[in-house]
Amino acid sequence: MKVLVVNAGSSSLKYQLLETKTGDVLAKGLCERIGIEGGHIEHKVNGQKYNENIEFDNHATAMKVVIDHLTHPEYGCIKDMDEIEAVGHRVVHGGPYFFDSVLLTDDVLEKLKLCYDFAPLHTGAHIMGIEGCLSVMPHKPQVLVFDTSFHQTMPEKAYMFGFSYDVYEKYSLRKYGAHGTSHKYVATEMAKILGKPIEETKIITCHIGNGASITAVDGGKCVDTSMGFTPLDGLVMGTRCGSVDPSAVTYIMEKEGYTPAEMNEYMNKKCGYLGISGFSSDSRDLEAAIKGQTLFGEPYEATPEQRHRAMIAVSMMAYEVQKYIGSYTAAMNGLDAIVFTAGMGENNPELRERACSNMEFFGIKFDKEKNAKTHHQSDNVELSTPDSRVKVYVIPTNEELAIARDTERIVSGR
Repeated sequence: MKVLVVNAGSSSLKYQLLETKTGDVLAKGLCERIGIEGGHIEHKVNGQKYNENIEFDNHATAMKVVIDHLTHPEYGCIKDMDEIEAVGHRVVHGGPYFFDSVLLTDDVLEKLKLCYDFAPLHTGAHIMGIEGCLSVMPHKPQVLVFDTSFHQTMPEKAYMFGFSYDVYEKYSLRKYGAHGTSHKYVATEMAKILGKPIEETKIITCHIGNGASITAVDGGKCVDTSMGFTPLDGLVMGTRCGSVDPSAVTYIMEKEGYTPAEMNEYMNKKCGYLGISGFSSDSRDLEAAIKGQTLFGEPYEATPEQRHRAMIAVSMMAYEVQKYIGSYTAAMNGLDAIVFTAGMGENNPELRERACSNMEFFGIKFDKEKNAKTHHQSDNVELSTPDSRVKVYVIPTNEELAIARDTERIVSGR
């Protein structure tokens, strides 16, 4: 099935046209500055890149331009729009309303609007993207694939917070998780590598990018995940503080005079790697500073204090990954494999080595030499030694393909 995968932001629209059977990407691109002066589209097909400056009044205009590019006689990949059999939309948060991917209807769209408070930065953008697609392709089946749906199998003991039950009931205040599409994809791939039915596996998936989360996948189902009510919870991240004592939040607000909105901004955008190091949210900058090496060919003159603080930040991340591996191994009463994926997970060997060192108690034996050579890989790579009881792998995530295949499943009624 040819599925158009759409990931809409407030002023952007990413797209990929995929063939679900083969996993081939027929074309992909990005529309930027939608509704803002200076609109631009980057379209890629057959290894060629095409750029064009186009003003996008709204997401509907952007979708029409996308279809024009996909069907263009020179740089298109299909003859006409009829070849697109379905559209799959990435949606960050399904709130307490959506527990699986769902075929779009008027009722579903109205219910999606109720999710706005759970992810205000994303939900409004998703709705604009969906409505843009409906205006251009009103008769195409469209499917919403939620990042939170994979985590809906968590038991109450894992997703509940210690607040009073009336608050949980009134506000649906619970753990929802994030990156579910990625966690599901790499766990499925890992089960194939193990040569077992996924129902017989215990896997910990580490999706570590500028935003990061870790998930315990027992028998193919999520039983716990590190992100909570919002993507602020869990690991220390690029600019997010991760899990902290709630009293520390009110303490800082009191001392600094922050409003709730200002405190939220501080915890989401001024903490993590950026706040601890004092100079960057990018792990590549921190690793370069620690080593005193050049970054992208440019000398980076880090001070001793910057090197020290960078080391604190990256060590915190690795230590927290280790703690989640330990606790999730206990939660599942066993462990078959650990998967690293996403930007840092796939391309930061230092993080992986720190996280997997001194973990022999859990049956993890790590190949440091192979790990050091593993980055920017397009294939799955094993990082554990042949005699390691627990397999450790880097598996590049492919959320778009996962969305396309889930779209096919829903449309086909499987």
